[in-house]
Amino acid sequence: MATTVAPSGASYTASVAGADRYRYKYLIAISVTLAAVLELIDTSIVNVAIPHMMGNLGATLDEIAWVSTGYIIANVIVIPISAWLSALFGRKRYITGSILLFVLSSFFCGAATSLGGLIFWRVIQGIGGGGLLSTAQSTLYESFPPEEAGTGMAIFGMGVMVGPTLGPTLGGWITDNFNWPWIFYINVPLGIIAALMTWSYVPDAEHQERRATVDWVGIGLLAIGIGSLQWMLERGERYDWFESRFVTTLAVTAFVSLALLVWHELTTDEPVIDFHVLRSRQLTAGTLIAAMLGFALFGSVFILPVFLQQLHGFTAWQTGKVILPGALASAFTMAIVGRNANKLDARYTVVAGAMLFFASMYKLSVLTYDAGAQDLFWPLILRGVGLGLIFVPLTNATMAELDVTQLHQGTGLFNLTRQLGGSLGIALMATLLSRFVKGQKALLTEHVVSTDPSVLSRVDAMTRVLIAKGTTVGAAKMQALAIIDRQVTAQASVLAFSKIYIISGIALVASLPLLLLFRTGRARGAMGPMH
Repeated sequence: MATTVAPSGASYTASVAGADRYRYKYLIAISVTLAAVLELIDTSIVNVAIPHMMGNLGATLDEIAWVSTGYIIANVIVIPISAWLSALFGRKRYITGSILLFVLSSFFCGAATSLGGLIFWRVIQGIGGGGLLSTAQSTLYESFPPEEAGTGMAIFGMGVMVGPTLGPTLGGWITDNFNWPWIFYINVPLGIIAALMTWSYVPDAEHQERRATVDWVGIGLLAIGIGSLQWMLERGERYDWFESRFVTTLAVTAFVSLALLVWHELTTDEPVIDFHVLRSRQLTAGTLIAAMLGFALFGSVFILPVFLQQLHGFTAWQTGKVILPGALASAFTMAIVGRNANKLDARYTVVAGAMLFFASMYKLSVLTYDAGAQDLFWPLILRGVGLGLIFVPLTNATMAELDVTQLHQGTGLFNLTRQLGGSLGIALMATLLSRFVKGQKALLTEHVVSTDPSVLSRVDAMTRVLIAKGTTVGAAKMQALAIIDRQVTAQASVLAFSKIYIISGIALVASLPLLLLFRTGRARGAMGPMH
């Protein structure tokens, strides 16, 4: 049996007293968005510090990968049950407690002296951060007047879109100028600020239901199913996917567990995840589009730094400076879209944004090996504007039909699908990139044969240059051949990246027919009051 828990105290009084209800809306937006940004940045910030961690902790690449994998698995397990946890503890306590757990575990991650200790605290950090995304969104919907909901989502969206983009850059800068523990220590002061602001200004939910019983079966199936799925996506490429019995076992476990989870949650009286909210076809369609948005966004965010650093020798900091203008364009667009949310129809803005995103991916796909940072400027601006046109209208329209009591469940499913879509995007892009490079190199090598006069002439010229620099004849010939091989590999990589960019663009555009299922593309505030 669910019981409604009425918030108490000064915070509640302020939240319902007429105009005072929205008095602290911007402070609430800043506090929950800051917490969500810290959580998102920590998803990717560790990647650039992995070589340093391996050296300090004496770990192999497979072992150190758990620093990232453990965090993400814990994260995605908590996201869909954050609504239940929020009701169990009260929203103010849950968000503040999650931030403090995130801060505490961040400190111990930085102080870790063993691989086991670091992985343990990264899992705890993922548990603390997992509920911040969907809880932040549902909090913002209640903290802003309905007609200003777009402004709240714009503030949140800027953090959600910019955070993952700048994570590796910030991590690279910190690692180069300080040491890897500081990528965790930096969370401590910022997290404490977010926790203090949350405790001071965030009220408990007005329509808060606390379950009388705990759905342990649902929690167990969720942990096994989502954990296995995320583990498979994280490690599949390394183990050659379904050629590995281990990966196949994870896939079967995930499928069976999630199927049982859905059946159990639909038939139990007090589910930990209320799948009944998916009766709203608008929410269902929106979450599927969110999955493809995550796929395209995270896939392209993953690929671009690899392109710049492997082919052009950019540092993490140089890569960040290339990416930053596009991130700012996204933030600027969201600010404009957010302020005009009630006048916009997501069915048009999402289409426009997807087309701009595809145009950006096309422009990136035609770049040559000689392309420089200046050639990336406008494609990344287009990508930023496109994403800015998508996120706020899509989120608002997806939640438009939900009752206020269903918002937390809805935002939880929305964020879960986007996160899983992103994990799938990264996993698939990494696999395809490796296979495309091999395939393109095989094709190019067919034209680089020892009987080709132009190849022989090129090798001979390189050999003479190397001999002139003091290299022996035998070594010069071997080095010349190695240079030719690297050039062929580089050209094959450029062709492979070209295909990856096009796939990212097509993936997002392919989700657009789902907009036909939307009854309206308008935001919640534009549709009259929700009860």
